[in-house]
Amino acid sequence: MQLHFSPSMRSITISSSNGFVDLMKIKVAARHISYRTLFHTILILAFLLPFVFILTAVVTLEGVNKCSSFGCLGRRFGPTMFRRVDHSGRLVRDFQKILNEVKSADIPDNLKLPDSFDQLVLETQNNQYDARTFALKLRAMMEKFEREIRESKFAELMNKHFAASSVPKGIYCLSLRLTDEYSSNAHARKQLPSPELLPSLTDNSYHHFVLSTDNILAASVVVASTIQSSLKPEKVVFHVITDKKTFAGMHSWFALNPVSPAIVEVKGIHQFDWLTRENVPVLEAVEGHSSIRNYYHGNHIAGANLSSTTPRIFASKLQARSPKYISLLNHLRIYLPELFPNLDKVVFLDDDVVIQRDLSPLWEIDLRGKVNGAVETCKGEDDWVMSKRFKNYFNFSHPLIAENLDPEECAWAYGMNIFDLRAWRQTGIREAYHAWLKENLKSNLTMWKLGTLPPALIAFRGHVHPIDPSWHLLGLGYQIKTDIESVKKAAVIHYNGQSKPWLHIGFEHLRPFWTKYVNYSNDFIRNCHILES
Repeated sequence: MQLHFSPSMRSITISSSNGFVDLMKIKVAARHISYRTLFHTILILAFLLPFVFILTAVVTLEGVNKCSSFGCLGRRFGPTMFRRVDHSGRLVRDFQKILNEVKSADIPDNLKLPDSFDQLVLETQNNQYDARTFALKLRAMMEKFEREIRESKFAELMNKHFAASSVPKGIYCLSLRLTDEYSSNAHARKQLPSPELLPSLTDNSYHHFVLSTDNILAASVVVASTIQSSLKPEKVVFHVITDKKTFAGMHSWFALNPVSPAIVEVKGIHQFDWLTRENVPVLEAVEGHSSIRNYYHGNHIAGANLSSTTPRIFASKLQARSPKYISLLNHLRIYLPELFPNLDKVVFLDDDVVIQRDLSPLWEIDLRGKVNGAVETCKGEDDWVMSKRFKNYFNFSHPLIAENLDPEECAWAYGMNIFDLRAWRQTGIREAYHAWLKENLKSNLTMWKLGTLPPALIAFRGHVHPIDPSWHLLGLGYQIKTDIESVKKAAVIHYNGQSKPWLHIGFEHLRPFWTKYVNYSNDFIRNCHILES
């Protein structure tokens, strides 16, 4: 910076050191300059000079070519003085540019990644990473964590599948103890029902329920809830069907825990003369076929492309591979007209339901010549249960499926069905069921992969009468967000899905609707440590 007085002392010029910029020029009157005026001028200069020095320093640092005018200098320096510099726009643009570069960049295989964001920040400070290196490491960390979370989710689904497919220790204990009781206690072997009540088993003036299960605890809840909810329990007859290994324990339970005035019959599959190998050849093949057993009992991860599927799709495939789907007990409902030749109407119940309302009005529903009274499952808003059509169950890329079925046809629910056995006997439903099972076996299970419902959807086509949805609420084993008020109002609530109420993976807020019908004062239940909580 230079201070220049003209020879005539008529002007004072303040300029930068390189001479290119005249920062201030003061003209002094030509004549008669007083000492007072000069004194005031010097005072003003003394006040302004520090600021001029700072401005000159800024100009020098920024470069003359970048900002060569006093106005430009003001625009640069002014906001800085008042702390209002805003470089956010430029920072965002620079950051976006770096992210775009890193997004497509290859991550080195030997790149060492920190275990946490805090560690990444510390490394960045210590090693003075540039923005690109920081962003690259951050991307690599996020991809690593995403992979780990995805793998953990699939592992969780597998563990849940095994938990749902296994028998809890308490329920296994209950079956063993009741079986032992059957062999040692005559009361546990008494005839069910008593001889004088045998005619009621074929009397169509009673309300006949059929339950097929090997779960004694679940059966006790279905029977107890039905009878407690009935307005006329003396008109209720239960036909409980189980397998050979569970028969003794199931019989013991209902013999030692009578449900009078209702009537209970317990029969094993081996006690039905009609259930011979000749009458159910397809199911024998399903149970004995090695590839089928490997499909349901084998390694569910093997052959599954986890990188291209979602956890939800994988969960549905696991559900479809539940071992119960190759159990004859699960297919037994298709033989009801033959197993109960003297009955006209029955209500079939799954073992994971709870009855909350009197079901006798079901016998008054006019099925209009149809065989199966069921709740349709294509008119709800949820994705899991009540928005199902044929396209959700069948592989429409298979030519036989595409030629014979409509993907938009509405599905319906198994688990609580009113069957008109008289009308059923006039149809070929059983034959159609067998025929489609054979076709699926021939196609190596490529037509569908969900147990008993898909062949039933085909076999019962044209024979289903929709009933009011309030009769049957599904999804309590799927949806943690099930509406509690809807649960309270439903006649039958169905814990279909993996989260059964007797399992630890059951939903805590939905379990009380089931546990209220468990007799926790019973000695067998107490001794097997089947607890309410």
